[in-house]
Amino acid sequence: QVRLVESGGGSVQAGVNLRLSCVVSGYTFSDHSIAWFRQAPGKEREGVAVVNWGHATVYADSVKGRFDISVDYTKNTLYLLMNSAKPEDTAIYVCARARKPRVPIPGPMIPALDFDAWGQGTQVTVSS
Repeated sequence: QVRLVESGGGSVQAGVNLRLSCVVSGYTFSDHSIAWFRQAPGKEREGVAVVNWGHATVYADSVKGRFDISVDYTKNTLYLLMNSAKPEDTAIYVCARARKPRVPIPGPMIPALDFDAWGQGTQVTVSS
């Protein structure tokens, strides 16, 4: 069974750095692109960043230059480093696996419909 389990969220002050983790299992990690999404109450789900099959990365304009996405294939773990967190970053952060193996997400958009397995999410709250 494909599983993705997030951790690392919490309540922080603006300007703090935060690292989220997503441990995956049930498939060959490196065969699929994998991404972070976020959703705040009353707002649409937003694709944040992706590590593509082939290792290229894509970032949403809203986080480009602040967030870093990375993977550790030896640990089957995806990370999101949130630098200089802002109140508008407050959301539930969810990791997701791309539906098709060995196919990159070209960007700049990261469409949710391209992903077929999702974690439960971890809450990030950033206060001013």
